[in-house]
Amino acid sequence: MQVLSLEHIYFIREGRTILSDIELQANGGEHWVILGKNGSGKTTILELLNGYQFPTRGQVEVLGHTYGQCDVREVRKHIGYISQSLYEKLNPADPVWEVVATGEFAFLRFYEEIPEEVKRKALGMLEQVRLPHLADQPLGSLSQGERKKIMLARSLMTSPSILIMDEPCSGLDLFERERLLETINELRRQNITIVYVTHHIEEIMPMFTHVALIDEGKIIASGRKEDVLTEANLLKAFQVPVTLEWFQGRPWIKVL
Repeated sequence: MQVLSLEHIYFIREGRTILSDIELQANGGEHWVILGKNGSGKTTILELLNGYQFPTRGQVEVLGHTYGQCDVREVRKHIGYISQSLYEKLNPADPVWEVVATGEFAFLRFYEEIPEEVKRKALGMLEQVRLPHLADQPLGSLSQGERKKIMLARSLMTSPSILIMDEPCSGLDLFERERLLETINELRRQNITIVYVTHHIEEIMPMFTHVALIDEGKIIASGRKEDVLTEANLLKAFQVPVTLEWFQGRPWIKVL
């Protein structure tokens, strides 16, 4: 079953072509990484999938709904989204469990009493990301890594069909990055399609099945990760010669 599709997508703003003839299809059971340099168009693709932007030309279809012919707000109820821009809209003074609970309704904060069942669900999500002890702490008091896990817990409140993550490991040290990646890798047991954006190859965990390699708004290669992640393709995308090695299901590079 096809979960999402981008067909001949062009995205042009103020005379600048940001995306050019993007083709991407993801099916159930697949987990995708969109990999490329900063400014290559990765985040724009996520905004199109979420319906926050609309293409200049081309068709976006998510969960069987064609954007422009459906209520995008209804489709978003089935999409979990993690991004730094979303985090910045949340109130750092709110307790962690309440921030997680806002994901149930896609609120940024509550202005009325929170249903008890929603609170219990939020506390359960904190258990899932191994942070139940932070439930009553203010969001702003957490470390970068803890905040990222809270955003993950929040995004899972509605049991989404698709989880979209925009550079979730950005700003994390090695320890926090690996802890977060371990948590993300465990999501392979859930019935959810993951789309993960990064410019760091080593973040591609074993759970990811497919990669779309993008540069200057064009897809260089897309498909099974073992086919796409080659030294020749990486040179095209990053303009840096590297050697590539696989270790425990993860790709690692050395710059030549």
